[in-house]
Amino acid sequence: MSSPSSPSSKVVLITGTSSGIGLAAAVAAAQAGWRVVATMRDTGRSGALRKAAGEAGVELDVRQLDVTDERSVAAAVDGVIADHGRLDAVINNAGAGHLGTLENESVAEVRAVMEVNFFGVLHVSKAALPHLRATGGRLITVTSVGGIIGQPFNEAYCAAKFAVEGYMESLAPVAARLGVAVSVVEPGAVATEFVSNIGVDLAAEVAAAGPYADALQAYLDRTVAQFLNGAQTPAEAAGTVLEALTADRPAFRLQTSDWAREFTGAKLTDLDGSAVLGLTGGWVG
Repeated sequence: MSSPSSPSSKVVLITGTSSGIGLAAAVAAAQAGWRVVATMRDTGRSGALRKAAGEAGVELDVRQLDVTDERSVAAAVDGVIADHGRLDAVINNAGAGHLGTLENESVAEVRAVMEVNFFGVLHVSKAALPHLRATGGRLITVTSVGGIIGQPFNEAYCAAKFAVEGYMESLAPVAARLGVAVSVVEPGAVATEFVSNIGVDLAAEVAAAGPYADALQAYLDRTVAQFLNGAQTPAEAAGTVLEALTADRPAFRLQTSDWAREFTGAKLTDLDGSAVLGLTGGWVG
């Protein structure tokens, strides 16, 4: 029989597991001996996850959870406690990409990005924290290098990720006083996710961009090339998530690649902002 602190008795809830990093992290955590509650907004999209789990020879508890719906979040967390008796870790992975710039989009669209990428993280974290306190658990959030460096045509997305980074950095010492370790994981480009995650017709976006069309096209040319040629696999990025989950003393901030470390590191030494703006300005021609 497993002891209360052994990996096979520990329970982790992961959001956004239908694809990408969330899917890979769910399988990796199960392989490491965790009981994994893998959640997603639409369980009808669980086919790829279930197939990956079967190929890896692991079992997952797949459940519905919409991070933008507080009742859905509460029901999922309550269900985990009812069925598993404990919650040792949460990995906030669910999120959505977004492409746009202020003059060409509505404030309502920006609010929608914040609902998924920022307030969704808060909904899940708030519901989980009492249970994480009870187990001395971990609260891990997948953010982005876009939570450190603002990127052209990603104003809303980066604003949400900046907000998550600031919130968790502020929460971390408070949670630590009560035994909960808080970490953020910052991926760069992850293979296959860019076009599918933002869910738009790129040619149509350029055509509708008006005076921003040339800059948007330059940004897209650079970014799509990066995702196609220099991106990590989801499994590689998930390895860093697993590090945050299993390390004896996890760092607060972890990047998923050397590129991500170099990229975010540029911000930390750029006191007047000129280096960052010089870098990202080159992305738009």
